[in-house]
Amino acid sequence: MAAGFGNGRKRAIDDFAKWRSDPDAVYAREVAVDVTGLEPVCTFGYKPDQVKPLHEMRDVKIDQVYIGSCTNGRISDLREAARVTRGKKLAPGVRGIVSAATPDVFRQAMKDGLLDIFMDSGYCVVNPTCGACLGMSTGVLAEGEVCASTTNRNFNGRMGKGGMVHLMSPASAAASGVAGHLDDARQLER
Repeated sequence: MAAGFGNGRKRAIDDFAKWRSDPDAVYAREVAVDVTGLEPVCTFGYKPDQVKPLHEMRDVKIDQVYIGSCTNGRISDLREAARVTRGKKLAPGVRGIVSAATPDVFRQAMKDGLLDIFMDSGYCVVNPTCGACLGMSTGVLAEGEVCASTTNRNFNGRMGKGGMVHLMSPASAAASGVAGHLDDARQLER
């Protein structure tokens, strides 16, 4: 069992096992899909299925970046965002919030030094909560503000009345925080 996940992960994996194919299963065909050429996408409207390639959105200035939530606050997500963020600072005027999905993930991120990376970059690290995602506490957007977010919903007013939420991956959100506008992590690596 992976460190920092408790028995919940083992129970979930064991339960999922009932959906695996039998060892002697025969398939009509196998399909391999090469996704290496896919580029990051970002939402542009108020629905999670309204997406464009992120490079088409690079002119959108952001006020806030939110990394975490139940959706993209796994330890693998925080590690990826920290990899992009390490040694860099949030762009001037950009607020950054990080929230692990669970207390176990928070604990693992602390052990791994990820929380220090985020705080050194200018992020506010908060306890595992639905606060910012629901516009209930830390991270509420003011009218006209824009957030690069790793959450799962972006309907009008989700994180604050009159705010705009663009959904993206943790790596893209981290890159956007450094750039000060919506951006692709690959741009920082060039």
